[in-house]
Parts: sequence; C-alpha cells; structure tokens
Amino acid sequence: MAISKKMLWGGSIAAHQCEGAYKTDGKGLGIMDVVTAGSASAPRIFHGEVEEGQVYPSHYGIDFYHRYKEDIALFAEAGFTALRISIDWARIYPNGDDAAPNQAGIEHYRDVIMELRRRDIEPIVTLFHFEMPLNLVKKYGSWANRETIQLYLRYCETMFTEFKDIVTYWSTFNEMNHLDADLLLSDFFTYMNTGLCYSKVENPAKVMAECAYNMTLASVKAINCGHRINPDFQIGCVFGITPSYAKTCNPDDSILAYKNMERDWYQIDAMCKGAFPEYKLNEYRKRGIETKISEEDKKEYADSKLDFIGVNYYASSVSSAQESDDDGENFFGASNNPYLRQSDWGWTIDPQGLRYLLMMLDRRYNIPMIITENGLGAFDQKEQDGSVHDQYRIDYLKNHLDELKKSINEDCVNCFGYLMWGPIDLISATTGEMKKRYGFIYVDQDDEGNGTLERSKKDSFYWFRDYTKNW
Repeated sequence: MAISKKMLWGGSIAAHQCEGAYKTDGKGLGIMDVVTAGSASAPRIFHGEVEEGQVYPSHYGIDFYHRYKEDIALFAEAGFTALRISIDWARIYPNGDDAAPNQAGIEHYRDVIMELRRRDIEPIVTLFHFEMPLNLVKKYGSWANRETIQLYLRYCETMFTEFKDIVTYWSTFNEMNHLDADLLLSDFFTYMNTGLCYSKVENPAKVMAECAYNMTLASVKAINCGHRINPDFQIGCVFGITPSYAKTCNPDDSILAYKNMERDWYQIDAMCKGAFPEYKLNEYRKRGIETKISEEDKKEYADSKLDFIGVNYYASSVSSAQESDDDGENFFGASNNPYLRQSDWGWTIDPQGLRYLLMMLDRRYNIPMIITENGLGAFDQKEQDGSVHDQYRIDYLKNHLDELKKSINEDCVNCFGYLMWGPIDLISATTGEMKKRYGFIYVDQDDEGNGTLERSKKDSFYWFRDYTKNW
C-alpha cells in the first residue's frame, strides 16, 4: 500500500499548556488552573483553589491566546498541513453548568480555527484535553456523577453546531485510558482526567471505574451527537498507549504483558465494537463493583463507532512477572528495557515500538489511525547567535518516521497523519516545567514564567519542513 498523498503533517498542542490568559474574556477556572509547577524530582501539587504565592503554569502558558497568529504562521512555514488544538471547556461554559455559553470564548476559537484555515492548515479539535471546569468537580463530583455526561454533551453540541462548517476532524477525549480501577494510579493521572486525587478518594477503585465508564459513555454519545449535526464529521478519540514487551520467554511474562496492554483496549473496544466489553464488567464484578448499563446506554454503544483512533506514542515498557530491581523503573511504572536508550526524563526511546503498536491496533480494529502525539522532551541549549542545534530531536523523529513509513508500506497499516507533540515549546503537563522542551520552535521563557516569549526556529524546524516535503 502506497503512502497516501493526503497524509496530514503537523503537531499537537493543548490549551492548558500553551494558552495562558486564564481569566481573560470570561474564562472560568479549570482543573489545571490550580496545579502548581513541579519538576522531574518534585511532583506538581493540586490545590482546590488559586493560592497566593504559588506558581501555576497554566496561568501564563506561552501566551498562545494572544500570539496564535504568529505561531500559526510559523507552523505554516514549517510545512504543517494539520494542527491539533484543544478547546478549554471553561472558556465556553465557565462553570460547566452555566445557562448559556460564553460567546467571547466561542469567538476566540473561531478566530483561531479560521486563522488555521487561512494558512491551509487542517484544524483537528480535541474537546477534552484535561480541561474541565473546576466547578464540576466541586459541585457534581466530576465524572463519577452521570450528570456530568449531560453537561459535557451540551458543551460538545455547542462546539459541533458553532463550528460545523469549519471543522471536520474532532477528538472527544485525550488519554482517558489512563483511568482504570485495576491500576494503582498516581494522583497525577487521575487528577488530569477527573480533577480528583486517587489518594484522597474513598474507595478509589469504585470511583475510578465509575469515572472511566461515564467518560467512555460520554464519548460514544458525543460521537453520535456530532454525526447527527454533520454526517461528514470525522470523530475520533485519542489514547495514550505504551506497548509492553514480555521481559523473557517465560509464559508468565507474556501473559502479564498482554494484561498490561489490555487495559488500553477496553475503551476502544467499547467505541468500536458496539458494546461496553463484558470482560471489563466481569473484572469490575470480581472487585465488587457493579456497573449499571441502561438500555439507552446499550443503544448508544450499538449506534456509535469511531471514525479514527488517535495514537499518542512516546515509549514502550517491559513486563516481568518476577519482581526485580535490576533494570530500575521508568516513568510508566514498568521495568526499563536494557536494549533501549532513555530520554533526559527517563522515557525509553523505541521507534520500533511505534510500528509494533500500530500493527496491533490495525489488526484489532481495522479503522484509520493518526499519530496524534510523538516527540522528545529534552534540554535545549540556545547558542549566542540564537540557534538551537537539536540533532538529538531530528534523530528521534527521523527514526520514528522511518518506522511509520514501514508500517504503512510494509505492514499495510491505515495511518493518515503524523502530529508531533509540542511543535512549539510549551509547559510540560507531567512536570509543569518549561525546560522540558519538545518543539521545533524555541520559546524564550523559564520555569517561573520569566522571559521575552520570543519565538525562534531550531534546526529541527527546517529538517521537519524538508523531510515531510520529500516524504
């Protein structure tokens, strides 16, 4: 199968990591607006409100809210044909349950989308990228309450209706698969998805199962809603997936590796196979968790199907049934792979893992896919002349794109685009740092939000433009 000439090339960004302007034009507080800065050694702290004297990176981002025209012009110069953005729910419904949407928020995103269109860049809009009105957590208990589904659907319907003629590609959620009752999850992953901290919730396994189910149901309902508004919409969902290898040929390792991967499948199964999977319900029952699925829910699942799967891929992991500290532990809580190098932040660098993952997804679901995130967070040194020689990033991207080419040409995988994460330096979601840089474009700002915000092109900027042009 030849590589499609319609291949989309570009990047992905998220509102809470780049926009700033956290109180501008009627925006309400979102769950990420009360998360402090952190580092690789000091975790981010989650507050229930804005506290004086604390540093909250979402408050300033990289000021994309005001500088989007400048940044989009740079993306166009880099050869982008697509950009994935997120809409901050709290800019549209500041409290989540407001009687009417905030028109200033709608018009801002309309201006951003139209600027992309003017530059011949396809907008891909994510409706939930860890951006939830804080009021929905305090008043309703977040996704553990089914009322939140209806409020989310109202928000989605507003966006689908407002932008039905200027947006084709939508994603309902970003990485809600990090929420699972069977994982001893960190506060970080549960908070980003729900605004709730795993360690502070009574009976967390039950609450996380309720949240995961309700978010899955919300996604299928949103897909059905969007297709009713415009049948030409292409609506997907984005999953952050870390493929797992068995550490040895011990069958126990292979079974564990399969189970570790299966946690990432059940929500995709629910959105592609017409029903919430019985195997997951049985797992819940074994833990004493009963999930109520109404006849209306069943119909929503039966009627819904993803148009595409968004794949966020950064690293692979290793599964071992035998506890051992020999190889250490990586960011994802699994053993490090002795055959692979690691990034500055301890993430394995595994280009072949992308090919392995795409084959599994393609054979299991047989629907189109797009790489929605892939990239290297690294320390960048800006030279006196303003240049950034990031050959390490070029090598990372080239190796992954070479494997993507094999996936399409040799494995016949149906992938229609590649969006690298953080095409411009922005706030790291995991650490709240600025020095963990991903972009082709350098932003003059430090971890405390100080700097000129001047944008400048790295070596990788020119490489990506030329590589994708000659793909």
